[in-house]
Amino acid sequence: MRNKEVFFLLPILLLLSCSDDDVQQELTTELNLTFDHHVGGEDLELSGQIYEKNAGEHFRIDTLKYIISNIELQLTNGDTFKYPVEESYFVINEKDPSSLSIDLEDIPADNYDKIRFGFGIDQSNYPLNGVDNFVPTAEENGMLWSWSAGYKFLKLEGEYGNSIAEVEQKFLYHVGSHGENLDNYKVVELDLGETLRLDQDGQSIRLDMDVLKIFNAVHAFEIAEKDDIQVDPVNAPKIAENMKNSFQVDAIVQASE
Repeated sequence: MRNKEVFFLLPILLLLSCSDDDVQQELTTELNLTFDHHVGGEDLELSGQIYEKNAGEHFRIDTLKYIISNIELQLTNGDTFKYPVEESYFVINEKDPSSLSIDLEDIPADNYDKIRFGFGIDQSNYPLNGVDNFVPTAEENGMLWSWSAGYKFLKLEGEYGNSIAEVEQKFLYHVGSHGENLDNYKVVELDLGETLRLDQDGQSIRLDMDVLKIFNAVHAFEIAEKDDIQVDPVNAPKIAENMKNSFQVDAIVQASE
């Protein structure tokens, strides 16, 4: 009789074991992304601090806004978790501290070693297809072209001059894609530098963006040569490439820290 009871209980135990495994695999958590902006080794201060760049030019920044999208995390085993596309569009605005911190929900509890995100809006959702819920946010932040159905990926504005006393001439960089002929969308991929162990809420990736690299990361710009860059098939792609290379992971903050 005892043997029959054991035989009857085995399938139940196996089912319970499988059920526990399924629950374990479905565990999710939250992750915070924080964006910090510097100019070289100095903190970015809008409309005040004057900085020096390549070619000896001096400048100040009044506006810094850009769009990020298509957030992905790479697991240590090489697999990729893609955050839901429709929830993956954000305007980072230095003037709005709340925009510098993004909370991502329902991230699988696992180990990660890379992060990827888009600078701008990719062609599959450009100009406005599929991301209607993001349009009001972009419009509110002035990140839509007023004369064309499309997004501004970057809005960088300020003043410049040859010396600190001469920082009076305005400059403006508005970069985006324009149809299929001018695609300035870029994918930023960053090594985390250590394993991010997502096993509980309260963990964060701190991302640093060096504004100086917008001018010199891959392509060096003298603002005086062209201080108004918008629908520019020569210079806008160079700025987009510089933007791609302006980010780095500053730190990973585990929940226990």
